[in-house]
This record gives sequence, structure tokens and C-alpha cells, in this order.
Amino acid sequence: MSVNFLKWNQRQPWQSCYIWAVWAEGPLGFGLLMSCRIVQAFQLYHVFVKRRLPPVKPFVLLILILLPWIGGAAFIHINKPLNHQCHMRTQWVIPVVCIHAFYIAALIGVTRAVRHIEFRFHEFKDLLQGIIVSSIAVGFWIGAYILNEVHEDILWVQVVSRFLLLVTASVLVLVFFSMSVSQPLLSQISLRKRESTEFVTMGQALGIPGCGLLVQTASVAGVDLHQPLDKLLQDKRFRQSFMDFADSCLAGESVHFFEEVHELGKIPLDDPVRRIYMARHIIENYIVTGAEMEINISHRTRQEILGTLDLAHPDLFNHAVNEMMQLMKMNLLKDYWSSMNFVKFKEENPRQPDSSEPAGWDLSPRLSCVRCTDNPFNHEQLHKCPSGRKCDV
Repeated sequence: MSVNFLKWNQRQPWQSCYIWAVWAEGPLGFGLLMSCRIVQAFQLYHVFVKRRLPPVKPFVLLILILLPWIGGAAFIHINKPLNHQCHMRTQWVIPVVCIHAFYIAALIGVTRAVRHIEFRFHEFKDLLQGIIVSSIAVGFWIGAYILNEVHEDILWVQVVSRFLLLVTASVLVLVFFSMSVSQPLLSQISLRKRESTEFVTMGQALGIPGCGLLVQTASVAGVDLHQPLDKLLQDKRFRQSFMDFADSCLAGESVHFFEEVHELGKIPLDDPVRRIYMARHIIENYIVTGAEMEINISHRTRQEILGTLDLAHPDLFNHAVNEMMQLMKMNLLKDYWSSMNFVKFKEENPRQPDSSEPAGWDLSPRLSCVRCTDNPFNHEQLHKCPSGRKCDV
């Protein structure tokens, strides 16, 4: 358009300087980038330094931080200080540069507050990368603006400088930080998709000992089935069998929650960073209302966990575990003793005490069936069972 290669008979609204030089560069460009990075740093500071969940939801905080950019863009749009060549007078340039510098300074300040944390998934490196790229973008912005003002009569300088303004201020940063824009926090403190090694569980990602596939050895001792359920679930073989049965009944979230809390207990108390990673993972997947595997616990217990003052506390999930244990005893345990899962468990673990069978239960084998397409816990069954048929699990 600058060299008249593209022409329109009538001037269109989207050709306005205020669309590209004000809104695209500010609230929708550099402002959005910096706001996302500040949200990340703020969330990391609260979770790992304060050891508590942030008081404000990420998207709410993002909107609040963007408000100065939106207000400034609206103020400039109303006053219309740009001339016909999209140039702005000096008295307007100084406040614009100051707001850019202020947001970079804010990001640097919050990042310094978390520099001593030994993150597991490169969060601090990402924040530093955001500071560097943002500073370079502002440098290009200032350089392009100076060229645009000094050489106002040279056409190719105008085209190049405005191209740099557009690319460095909006297009480049939005593409480079697309993950930050779409998910300002989730990608920063969760399993990273870009990791070369794929982890099935958060426990494996954190390097918790004993996590992973169940390895059967010939020297293991038998399981005393007269023990309470919480003791039985300490045994990994029994827990896996009981979990498979619960999954087949579409009630596996309770056993999965117990296993995650059990893995959390293996992390030493003097390693708060890994404990916080694991605790937040459990909260996001089992405790938060609407979570993918939300467990059925009382409102009081849920609020106690969400409002905790220490995410690394060893007793954080004790009340929730006790409530889930009662539910499993009432709803799952009796049916498990008479299921094919229990029969298979006894066959695979013959080294049981002679009197290990629990008394008072009907131990006749019973099939536990569920349609493969209805089982959200075991997606592998979808590839093994014909569509529309039932499968023994």
C-alpha cells in the first residue's frame, strides 16, 4: 500500500493508522506479550515462593494487567494525535515508550523474586527469554521510530521502518510466544509437551523413586488381605489390581488420587519444590471443581486444600484421602472381592498366607463389564474390543 502497489478506490476503516500503530502494537501486540509473561512470573512467585495458590485466576489477572494498555490505546484513538503519515508528536512518544519500559521493568522485578527456585521444567529460562526478546523488540521499535521520523521524505525508509514496527511489535512476538498467549500459566508448571522424554505420570517427570511400570519379582512376600484397605493399597500389586477394577466401574478417580498422594509422600520434606509441583498437579487434576478426574469430597475439605497456606505441607491431602477411603470401602471394596480382577490377582500372586482370604464376603467370581467406548480410564480397550460390544475388564 505504501508504494501504491495495492490500491483502493475508497479508504477502508481497517487502513486506519490507529488500527495498526495503536491497537495492533499495544493491547494486541507488545502489551499482550508482556502481560502474559508477567502473569506467568506472578503465578510462579505465589506457588513456589509463597507456597500457596494465587488469589486471582490467570485470565482475570491477565485482563487487569492489560487494562492500562487498553485505556491508553482508547485515549490515543479519541484524541487522534497521529498525522496523515501516522507520525506522533514527541509529547506523545515519551509516555508510550515509558509504558513499554515499565512493563519490562515489572517483569524483571518479578523474575528476580523467583531466581533462587530450582525449577524442573525450564520456567526461569522461559522468563529470561521473554525479557530478552521483549527488550530487543523495544529496541527495534525505537530504532524504527527514529528512522521513521528523521527520514520522513525517503519512501523506502518509511516502508522498511513501518515494516519493522509491525513485525517486532506484534506479529513476531505473538508467533514466538503463541503458547504464552493461549495458555499463560498451564504450560509453565505442568508436564512440558516439548520435552524429549515422554512421561506417563507427574511422579516420573519429577523423578520420584518407584514410579512407573509395575515390575513383578519372584521374591516378594504375600499380601495379607485381612489388613485395612489403606494398608492394602500400600502394596503396588494390589493397588494396580484394585485400580483396574475401579476403572472398569468408571470410578477410578478415587484410586488414582490415592496413588498420586502416595507418590507425593515419597518426596522428602526438605525438597519443597518437587512437593509443590506434585501438590499442584493433584489439585489441578482431582480437587479443582470441574477437573478432569474430580473426586467426590466435601466442600469444606475442598476449600481447605484450595486455601492452604503451604502447598508443601505433609498433611495437605489427609482429610481428602480419609473421605475417599470411606467411599471406596462402601462402593468398591465388596464388589472387588467377588470380581475377576481379584481372582486374577490371586493367580498372579500365589505366595499368599493360608488364611489370607477376607472373611465375610462372597468370593464367587463375578464379571465386571463395561462398554469399551464408555470407559474413560482405559483407552487401550478401544483398540482391542469391537465397536458396540461389551468387554470383560
